[in-house]
Amino acid sequence: MQQTAILIPAYDCEATIAAVVEAARAHAGRVLVVSDGSRDRTELRAEAAGAEVVRQPVNRGKGAALRLGMRLLAEGGATHALCMDGDGQHLASEIPALLAASAAEPTALILGARRIEPGSVAPLRLFGNRFANRWVEIACGQRIDDTQSGFRVYPIAAVQALDCRADRFAYETEVLIRAARAGLPIRSLPVRVYNPPIGERVSHYRPFVDTVRIIAVVLGLIFRVW
Repeated sequence: MQQTAILIPAYDCEATIAAVVEAARAHAGRVLVVSDGSRDRTELRAEAAGAEVVRQPVNRGKGAALRLGMRLLAEGGATHALCMDGDGQHLASEIPALLAASAAEPTALILGARRIEPGSVAPLRLFGNRFANRWVEIACGQRIDDTQSGFRVYPIAAVQALDCRADRFAYETEVLIRAARAGLPIRSLPVRVYNPPIGERVSHYRPFVDTVRIIAVVLGLIFRVW
């Protein structure tokens, strides 16, 4: 029987994490927050909102947090992990659609393809996303809407069997490529997201450095050296 828990990797999200957890809890019996070396009150706010919290003592990156979270969820009996960010970008109102898609095809990796409104994303970041997206599609050998979205449902055992190693944002790219090569179905459905005004946005994604890391992983996988 499919059991889906919600997994939220978080780094310095004290301003948003409580609202994210509270909204997520309406859709799943278990919400796990992995605090990736947060230096603020992320953990206290997440616990007060009703999440289970595990702390990584130093910042190791989103990929490391996702791997740890999925391992802990699997040990507790979960078969699937719905992953969303702790910054409030991913809307809990879209969770039912992702869960329904996963229930209809439990072996598939489900992607929430973000609807990007014109002017809602800084030009450099938008270019980085599109550039990385194209390279990932080449490596996967198939069209994938929004390869950089972190709003996903993972079949945990299947993803763990892929043995992905990237620690930071490149992990989500590596998962897609290895999943495509392993024959796992990858399905996308459009989702709404919240993008605050560009001047107010706090993001730990560094457009140049993290895009370079993603491309390095993609090229490594294309040439079979990663």
